[in-house]
Amino acid sequence: MAEITVVAELAAAVWKVEAALGARVAEGDTIVILESMKMEIPVLAPADGTVISVLVGEGEQVEEGQAVATLEA
Repeated sequence: MAEITVVAELAAAVWKVEAALGARVAEGDTIVILESMKMEIPVLAPADGTVISVLVGEGEQVEEGQAVATLEA
C-alpha cells in the first residue's frame, strides 16, 4: 500500500473538514475546504484511497504546500 500526502495549494484558513478518518475517498473527492478572500477552495483527493490521518482542523491557517491529510492507496 502506498501512502499519499494531500497538500494545500495555497495559504488559507481551513473552513471545513469534509473527509473523516477511515473514510474511503475517490480521486477528486473533497478532503477539506479552504477559505481565502471569501472564496471557498476545495482540496481534492489526488487518488482513490482511505483517509489515514487528517492533519488540520477547522479554523486553522495552512501554508502553501502544507500537508492537510494522508491517504492509503
